[in-house]
Amino acid sequence: MTTSTATEPAVVLDGITRTYRSRSGTVDALRGVTHVFPAGTFTAVMGPSGSGKSTLMQIAAGLDRPDGGGVTIAGTPLGRLDRTRLTKLRRTTMGFVFQQYNLLDALTAFDNVALPARLAGQRVHRAAVHDALDRVGLRDLARRRPPEMSGGQQQRVAIARALHTRPAVLFADEPTGALDRSTGRDVLALLRNLADGGQTVVMVTHDPLAASYADAVLFLADGLVVGQMRHGDATQIAARMTELER
Repeated sequence: MTTSTATEPAVVLDGITRTYRSRSGTVDALRGVTHVFPAGTFTAVMGPSGSGKSTLMQIAAGLDRPDGGGVTIAGTPLGRLDRTRLTKLRRTTMGFVFQQYNLLDALTAFDNVALPARLAGQRVHRAAVHDALDRVGLRDLARRRPPEMSGGQQQRVAIARALHTRPAVLFADEPTGALDRSTGRDVLALLRNLADGGQTVVMVTHDPLAASYADAVLFLADGLVVGQMRHGDATQIAARMTELER
């Protein structure tokens, strides 16, 4: 198990650049982004379409390589790792929750949570899997399969799967995008509780209400960090987004 210390940042981005090239030209998705995500905090990343927020998430999580700059996760510089070691670090140090739950319908909630550990060749401890399900309020549904669950319950299974190895940081990409408003609030409250309990959460979202659950909102535009708001409410966050979208 890998956890951040109280004084060590969970994620450090140092001068990150990323350019995509195609026949139609080049796009500078990130243009020198520097930011520190402190351990034990909940940060929302927002910006207009094309601002670079999804690219930032992918690079911060080691799913893509930057063209320039460096990423450090829980004290480990990702640029020094080959593909094998990077994959191992992601499995032990990072958790991922996406808009699509990415659960296997043929497996129970228990087996979906345990699957990443099994794929990594790790021993699965039943108590640890049940603890992860208990943290998201689904211990009693461990034997149910995804088709027998609501969308909110499936998303909570996905969160339990991400928490099973107790990662240093949980990355969430539009985790409430496929949920109704009420269920989405339940998932956001869960992410908020995880951060209050010392988990680090980095969430990409377009929803000001979702972002209002975070400790801070990081705003991007045209591949640059253009501002940050701490403890803003949904109205304040929406107003800032309106300014960026003009």
